[in-house]
Amino acid sequence: MSSGGDTESESEFVFELRSCRWVELSWPPGEGADGNQARTETERPIIVARQLGTKRRRWDTIVLECDPEGLRRRALFGPDRLDSDLLHVIQHAPEEWTYYRDALPHPGYPWRYVREAIHEADDRGILETRRDGNKIQIRRRWAYPDWLERIVAVENKPDLDASAARVLGQQLEYDVAMALADEVWVATRTTGDRVEPALLEDLPVEAGILALDPDALSADVAWYPRTLAVDEPGTRITDRPDGGDRDASAAQFEYVEPAEKAATRLEIAERAYERGWRSFVETMRPDCRHFGLRAETGSGKGTGTGTRTKTDTREPASGHSQLLPTCRAKGRCQTAAECSGSCPSFEPEPPVWRQYGWPIEGGPGRRCRALLEDRRRRRRPGLADGE
Repeated sequence: MSSGGDTESESEFVFELRSCRWVELSWPPGEGADGNQARTETERPIIVARQLGTKRRRWDTIVLECDPEGLRRRALFGPDRLDSDLLHVIQHAPEEWTYYRDALPHPGYPWRYVREAIHEADDRGILETRRDGNKIQIRRRWAYPDWLERIVAVENKPDLDASAARVLGQQLEYDVAMALADEVWVATRTTGDRVEPALLEDLPVEAGILALDPDALSADVAWYPRTLAVDEPGTRITDRPDGGDRDASAAQFEYVEPAEKAATRLEIAERAYERGWRSFVETMRPDCRHFGLRAETGSGKGTGTGTRTKTDTREPASGHSQLLPTCRAKGRCQTAAECSGSCPSFEPEPPVWRQYGWPIEGGPGRRCRALLEDRRRRRRPGLADGE
């Protein structure tokens, strides 16, 4: 029997996954008569990822609003992210053959790291290189597109009690002051009350509040957010007073230049482009005999865990179908922290399950990975039928 803490964590984890699926289907919130209509192919494309951010701040859900043509051209560079070193090379690569030190601005760190990035880009087929004596010349294959339009951060708090609200309030204050995202939202479980309890909490007025029903995958906007000044210097709060009636000390902060914010935003976007939100299986053990994927419908009722033989990977935009991880030993959805090799219920898949192509191609666990990867790729135009 699982403890209350495990059940609470599982509830938050599932709420987060359902929130991500709702975003895919109905973003932006508040559009149309009820704000819950399915997205169409003509709308601005979005990419949804979870558990991403910086070393100082990590968001539960990130929504990238993208330029359609720019996103298709971004697919030319492959499904993997471009880190800061690769971005430095790709963004400044010339149209004609040029010695790399003449073509690229000084990176602010040793050139040997630039050469490593050049070789990596060449290996990935996104940059052309040649040697002129002892010099490495580079030429771009494609211009890196301006594909990112907006970043929206969502914090998922299904049960916003007083202690959670205090912590969340500080996190949102940091987000508003830093203005790294264009908007920040709080997604909480709808209560049906005339006034949602989240509106009564001491949260920044700049943050939006979304009342989400995770079972029905429907949502109402309880409070609209303000657009943050991402093109202006941000204020990074580095230390806060401890609090108390006699603590009159001021918070410590530092300013962050717009150029640094823009670079950080693009790095976050690249990581979100690579990962998506269905990558939760990468931190779990799908090779355990108890691991499965349950097809969840919009009514909140699962359709079983028969995905070990499932071959249809379609996920219609008009429906609420969603694959959620399930542990047969626990009898519920498990969190990534629970689903590990140290789990007392962990058992490797029997070899007979992997007899077709075993051990190279793997068994049902490998198929679960393939299902989620296929659905993740379909969210990135240009990759669904590509590499």
